[in-house]
Amino acid sequence: MSLEVLDQRISECRACPRLVGWREQVAREKRAAFRDETYWGRPVPGFGPPDARMLIVGLAPAAHGANRTGRMFTGDRSGDVLYAALHAVGLASQPTASHIGDGLKLHGVRITAPVHCAPPANKPTPAERDACRSWLEQELGLLAPTVRGVVVLGGFGWQALLPVLAGAGWTVPRPAPKFGHGASVTLDPARPDREPLELFGCYHVSQQNTFTGRLTPAMVEQVLADTARAAGLSPTRR
Repeated sequence: MSLEVLDQRISECRACPRLVGWREQVAREKRAAFRDETYWGRPVPGFGPPDARMLIVGLAPAAHGANRTGRMFTGDRSGDVLYAALHAVGLASQPTASHIGDGLKLHGVRITAPVHCAPPANKPTPAERDACRSWLEQELGLLAPTVRGVVVLGGFGWQALLPVLAGAGWTVPRPAPKFGHGASVTLDPARPDREPLELFGCYHVSQQNTFTGRLTPAMVEQVLADTARAAGLSPTRR
């Protein structure tokens, strides 16, 4: 199976009744600023090249962001921060992401999430996270030949990703490494067809973090640049 096929299957998933109901309700009712737009209103697949050396793992699509546009971190304030930082370190072709046809391309990077549907209040349940786990496992399996670095945005993604990595062929230390901004750990391969994987933590690019100054653009750029170097990419700054 290819990533293209996987992305198509993800976009058709209806496994979680609460999330299906919410994402479709949002797509019908819309936000006033987007009332003339047609919302995606479905699970949002990952975004980026199939031979990515670096993976960014978020939380879930935003109701009026990716749930509207159909592309991860596109069309919301969190994406404004993330894509500006990716562009600043040479990993994105432009600093903004407004819609699927805006010309944005990622260089050696793919973006995904442990939950592919927009959740109410941006809070998926543990059961919803677990129901979505197989998609992330398959995505990592397809990326395994090339991916060498992963940056996780926020503690939810960190907790969701660790067991997936263990199941996908990497050794996760015990006790499990704790999430923190700038945290990093090398995961050794548990299978002969895997290579070492460098895992980094970054505060989530949510408005709660960026508006309060807990997370600054420079902090995001630094973690992205560090992960890119660990993955064998060449960031242009920092």
